[in-house]
Amino acid sequence: MAFDLRALALAVTLLAVPAPAQAAPSFVDKSFVDMAAVDRTILHDIRYAQSHNFVGRPIRGYAEPRCLLSRQAGVALRKVQAYVRPRGYTLKVYDCYRPRRAVQDFAAWASNAADTRMKAEFYPRVSKSRLFSDGYLAHRSGHSRGSTVDLTLVKLPAAPASRYVAGQPLVPCYAAAARRFPDNSVDMGTGYDCFDPMAATLHPRVTGIPRANRLLLRRVMTAAGFTNYSAEWWHYTLKNEPYPDTYFNFPVARASVPR
Repeated sequence: MAFDLRALALAVTLLAVPAPAQAAPSFVDKSFVDMAAVDRTILHDIRYAQSHNFVGRPIRGYAEPRCLLSRQAGVALRKVQAYVRPRGYTLKVYDCYRPRRAVQDFAAWASNAADTRMKAEFYPRVSKSRLFSDGYLAHRSGHSRGSTVDLTLVKLPAAPASRYVAGQPLVPCYAAAARRFPDNSVDMGTGYDCFDPMAATLHPRVTGIPRANRLLLRRVMTAAGFTNYSAEWWHYTLKNEPYPDTYFNFPVARASVPR
């Protein structure tokens, strides 16, 4: 079924945002939402609250496996979900708001050359010492501004997602879909957080169905006002983000946003 992207863009523009029922904590200025409350149909696989990530353990600042976003980004994402679900897909989020303390945790991990326990899956062809210089990690992450989201598409009805077991054999994130970690996402050509050139949205070696899936995600997200980071097919930032110069540090937890 064809996607009428102009209709999606118009719906995002016209949607009014209700005021929160209670005053939010001052550090979020009443402007962050928990996506589980905004749209319960969006799937969550918050990787930094668990051990299946490039570090191999939960990351500082992720008190709960939640997707927090600025209210504006949350509204736009809800409209994308309302658009794709009747067409046989659901969104699944991997990471949303990321506190500064988590970014600092990444930097501390990167400085320890001996800790490469997850290299075989997440960065098998890239030296750990180059993760920052090659643009896979940043000392100031856009996620900390609250309007960046890492996500994918899942075909409905969603198959059960496999549970990662610490110590299980690791397969390169760029391997064929049948070999790499069995995420229930549509085939995007690589797994999530794949620190490899093939993760670039338009990498020429990614063709056929995986390329079509990447382009579909980009089309619906762009129509809703998001911009893709070209080196990562999963990474999108709201164009008119409300806090372009603010990097927050409150924890990822339900208590951090208004109820």
